[in-house]
Amino acid sequence: MALHDIVLLGDPILREVAEDIEDFDGELRSLVRDMFETMYHADGIGLAAPQIGLRKRVIVIDLRREDEDDQQIALVNPKVTWQSKDTAKQTEGCLSIPGLEEVVQRPAEVRVEAFDPDGNPVSFEADDLFARALQHEIDHLDGILFFDRVSALKRRMLMKKWKKQSEED
Repeated sequence: MALHDIVLLGDPILREVAEDIEDFDGELRSLVRDMFETMYHADGIGLAAPQIGLRKRVIVIDLRREDEDDQQIALVNPKVTWQSKDTAKQTEGCLSIPGLEEVVQRPAEVRVEAFDPDGNPVSFEADDLFARALQHEIDHLDGILFFDRVSALKRRMLMKKWKKQSEED
C-alpha cells in the first residue's frame, strides 16, 4: 500500500471529467487500498481518484466513528440515478481545498448505481451524511467542486480566502 499526495485546488485534473474503469483487476484493487490509506492519513471521510491525480471513476468513503465497525465502501463508475426533491443544508469541506468550508444544499436522499472493485454491480439508496458524501465524491469525478454548489458571492469569498491562505503557506 502507498500513500498518495492529494491534489490541491488549482490543479487542472480537479476540473476534468474522469474516465470509466473497464478493467476490474489487481491494479484497481491496489488503487482502492491506496485511496483508503491516503484518505485515512488525511483524516477524510471520502476521496475520489482525481484528488490523487488520476482521471479514473473511483471513490472511497468511510463514515465510521472510532467505536464503530468498518464502514468502508469503494465504488467504481458510480452515478446518481435518482435524487429526492427534499434537500438538506450542511457544511462541507474538501481534502483538496484544506481550510475552506461552506454550507452546501444538496438532495437529502439519492440512489446510486456502481460496481464494486471486483466488477459486481451494486445499487442502493442513501440519506443524511452518506448521501452527501456520495454526491460530493461523485461530483469530483465530473470536475465539480463543493463551492460550485454555492452562490457566486460565497464562491468569490471562498476563493479570496483560499488565495490569501495559499500566499501565507
